[in-house]
Amino acid sequence: MKVILAQPRGFCAGVDRAIEIVERALQKHGAPIYVRHEIVHNKYVVEDLRTKGAIFVDEVSQVPDGAITIFSAHGVSEDVENQAKQRDLPVIDATCPLVTKVHKEAQRYENDNRQIILIGHDGHPEVEGTSGRVKGGVLLVQTKEDVASLQLDSPETIAYVTQTTLSLDDTKEIIEALKVKYPNIKGPDTRDICYATQNRQNAVKQLTNLVDLMLVIGSTNSSNSNRLRDIALENGIEAYLINGAQDIDNKWLQGKTSIGITAGASAPEILVDQVIDYLKNNGVNTVENFNGIVENTKFKLPADL
Repeated sequence: MKVILAQPRGFCAGVDRAIEIVERALQKHGAPIYVRHEIVHNKYVVEDLRTKGAIFVDEVSQVPDGAITIFSAHGVSEDVENQAKQRDLPVIDATCPLVTKVHKEAQRYENDNRQIILIGHDGHPEVEGTSGRVKGGVLLVQTKEDVASLQLDSPETIAYVTQTTLSLDDTKEIIEALKVKYPNIKGPDTRDICYATQNRQNAVKQLTNLVDLMLVIGSTNSSNSNRLRDIALENGIEAYLINGAQDIDNKWLQGKTSIGITAGASAPEILVDQVIDYLKNNGVNTVENFNGIVENTKFKLPADL
C-alpha cells in the first residue's frame, strides 16, 4: 500500500492566527485566559490549549471579572461583543479576517436597505455570529429547496452573503437559484469565498482519481472536514472522517493499494504524522505528496500581541 497526501491540507491562515493568538496571550498574560467557544473546531487543538491554561466557556457571562477574553475564529454577534464591553472585559478578537469581511459586507448591504439572505448551516457558530451583526436579522438558506420557499416583502432589494467554510461548489446551486428567482439580488464577488475551503476540496477531488480509500482528519463538528469526506464519497471513493490514528479500523485497509489522506482546516499536521506512522505499521511502505497548491496567506496578529 501507498499513501498520497493531499496538498493543501490542514491549518488555514485564519486557524493559524487564532491558535497563535491564544498561545501569545498565555505567554504575555499568564494562565488562565478565557476563550468563548472552541477557538477552532478540533478536539486535539482545544485540549492542547486547555493544558496550557486556556479555559473554554459557552458564554461571556461565565468569564470572571477582569479576565482576558478571546473570541473564537468563527466570530461573535454584536450582542456578545456588547456583553463583554459592558463588563469592561479585556477582549482579544481572534475572528478570522475573512469572517470579519463577511460581517462588514452584510452590514453594508443592510445600510443600503437590503434584506440579507445568509447561506450557511443552522447552528454553526459563524452563522450565529454573522446573523447577530445584522440588526434587521437574516433569512437563513441551507439548500436550493429553501430558496423556492422564500417569500419576501421587497424582492427587489435583497442581498446574500455566505458562511466562509462553504466553497464555491457548495454554494453554486443555491446562488444560481437565488439569481433566477431574484434577478436584482446583490452578492459578494466570488473571490471573497474562503480560499482555503475551496483549495482543500479541489485537492480531494483530484486525489479521488488516484486512491481507493480517503481518510479525512478532523473533528465531527468541523463543517469543512465533514464536507471533505462527503466529496470523496460523492466521487465514488470509500471515505472516513477520523479524529486521529486511534479511529482507524484495519478492515478499511483490506484490499486497498492507495490511500489518500487530507485534513480539515482546523486539524494540525501532528495528527497527519500520527496517521502516517500508524499506516506504516500496517502495510504502507510508500508516502507521496500530491503536487497541489501551496498556500502562502498569512494574517496579521492583533497589535497588542
